[in-house]
Amino acid sequence: MPDEPARPGRPSRAPRAPRARRKRSVRESICSIVLGFESVIMFLATLAVFGLKALPWPVALGGGAALCVLLLATIPLLGRPIGIALGWVLQVIILASAILVPLMLIVAVLFGGMWVFAVIRGGMIDRENARLAGQP
Repeated sequence: MPDEPARPGRPSRAPRAPRARRKRSVRESICSIVLGFESVIMFLATLAVFGLKALPWPVALGGGAALCVLLLATIPLLGRPIGIALGWVLQVIILASAILVPLMLIVAVLFGGMWVFAVIRGGMIDRENARLAGQP
């Protein structure tokens, strides 16, 4: 620990400088919020589908858990184009899940709309910020 005094026979270490964090774009930040909340709602929807016995339990729990994990795993990738593309794919998968459980259409429409807003408006804000940063 850096606050401890140096022990005899051991050289004291200089405290490390904090690692510089990468600047996140507005689009990346908003999309990560949408995917994070969507994973929580998908977890709760998975429990509801399991409890209502709308699907066989392996399908309900396995599919829901896979979607939750994929949603959370996509968040660190949002700084790259593959992350945004994977987010779109997940939105389509959630929309397609409405075929099996019709109430999932509500989740798909609400979060799909938020995803569209986050991608489009976040990109617009990023472009505007870049334009303003270039001005003297």
